[in-house]
Amino acid sequence: MSNLFAQALPFTVLLSHIVLVIVFLSIVFRKSWGREVTHWVGKNAVSLGLLVAVVAVGGSLFYSNIIGFPPCVLCWWQRIALYPMIVLFAVAFFKKHDRGVFSYAVPLATFAGILALYHSYVYWGGTSILPCTALGGACSKIYVYAFGYITIPTMSLTIALFILLLAWSNKIYQSR
Repeated sequence: MSNLFAQALPFTVLLSHIVLVIVFLSIVFRKSWGREVTHWVGKNAVSLGLLVAVVAVGGSLFYSNIIGFPPCVLCWWQRIALYPMIVLFAVAFFKKHDRGVFSYAVPLATFAGILALYHSYVYWGGTSILPCTALGGACSKIYVYAFGYITIPTMSLTIALFILLLAWSNKIYQSR
C-alpha cells in the first residue's frame, strides 16, 4: 500500500502544478476571465491553506517515517518553516479569523520556498555551502524523481508557492 501511495504522490504533485498555474493565471487575469476563480480561491484561502499544510506535513512524514527516506538538513529547515502552518491555518479556520493568518504564513512560505530553490540547486549538481548530510545520504541524494523534474524539494517549493498564491488571492478578496 505504501508503495502505491509513493508512486501516486508524484502524479498528485503534477496535478497540483496544473492547478497552481491555473490559479496564478486567474489572479493575473482577474479583471476578465479569472475573476470567479480568484474570488473563490480568496474566499476559501484559509480552508485551502489548511488542506495544503496537512498534505505537506503528511507527505513529508510519509516519506521519512513510512518509506524511510532520511531528511537532510535542508529538508529539516523546510519542515521547520512549513509545519507551523498546520497550526496557523487550523486556528484561523476554526476561529473564523482569516485576516491575520497570512501575515504569519507568508514569511514562513517565503523562507521555505527560498530553501527549496536552494535545495533544488544542490539536487541538480550545485555546490552546497552547508555540510549537508543525513543518516542515509546527503542533501544532493535524489530519492524521488518523476516526470523529469519532480523531486522532494520541488514538492516543498510547490507547497510554498501555493501558500503565497493563497495569500495573494486572499488579499485581493479582502480588498473588495
